[in-house]
Amino acid sequence: MNENFSLKPYNTFGVEAYAKYFTEVTSLDQLQEAINFSHSHHVPLLILGGGSNILFTKDFEGLVIKLNLKGITEQILDQNHVLVYAKAGENWHEFVTYCLNKNYGGLENLSLIPGNVGTSPMQNIGAYGTEIKDTFVSCTVLNNESKEIETFNLEQCKFGYRDSIFKQEAKGKYIILEVVFRLTTAHHTIKTEYGAIQSELENLGIQNPTIQEVSKAVINIRQSKLPNPKEIGNAGSFFKNPSISLKQFEEIKQKFENIPGYSNREMVKIPAGWLIEQCGWKGKQIENVASHKLQALVIVNATGLATGKEIFDFSTQIIDSVKEKFGINLEREVNII
Repeated sequence: MNENFSLKPYNTFGVEAYAKYFTEVTSLDQLQEAINFSHSHHVPLLILGGGSNILFTKDFEGLVIKLNLKGITEQILDQNHVLVYAKAGENWHEFVTYCLNKNYGGLENLSLIPGNVGTSPMQNIGAYGTEIKDTFVSCTVLNNESKEIETFNLEQCKFGYRDSIFKQEAKGKYIILEVVFRLTTAHHTIKTEYGAIQSELENLGIQNPTIQEVSKAVINIRQSKLPNPKEIGNAGSFFKNPSISLKQFEEIKQKFENIPGYSNREMVKIPAGWLIEQCGWKGKQIENVASHKLQALVIVNATGLATGKEIFDFSTQIIDSVKEKFGINLEREVNII
């Protein structure tokens, strides 16, 4: 057990914060020991995956557990489907690559998303027309209070847009240990209609793409738009794309004719990046923090010296300016500690 431990290498923003206690676990026994420690010392608990969706605004006066459970197993279901079991500590993109190398389809549009497998259901991570819930079967969890192993199926997870039961009523109650996905083995459903995938495939000279080629297109797009956290501190998309009523959208459209929107029955989803850019934030820097020059949705630790509070305050200014200009409330996607 480490005390007064720096979390700077363990969050992709690269901000300095200290944990009162810190440990890395590679087995269920070690995890249960660590939980017992937090209970006996009456300190709060924080489970850390890849550190890619978290912002430390202060030191953590409790126990941080870095979850390093590893392992991938498979079970053939039928001629076209396989169940793939992945432990929580597996790197997400490496797991997607593993599946693509086996020609298992369903996760290719989620290539290059940062983080670990265990945090993927919490956010219901998604990109380019695909979400975790599309291939999710179940996850195995440890109940923090009862110490019992439980299983949550698709329905029980209550997946929403970048949301799940693990961010709402079950927040902090469970630790995800393993996630099970149902993937295709032969007859894959290719999704290329969302975002810039189709045009990127055309750039690559590909007309009838394989799942591997879709993944390649997604990676190219992400690398062209999103900064590498290893080069400049960030957590990817900082805000959710807001959904507003059709009535509100029509009212805003009268003033801002070119506002983009994606209708879903009564609601319209607006790209948060567009709203932020219209408010003049794209590429703007205040001291150590900036909105990325290529993607306004991404906040970066521009100098490498930013504190978590500086980044949080910067995001608050963006929220306020979008609210003032458009009357739309932006919601942070990043978990604030």
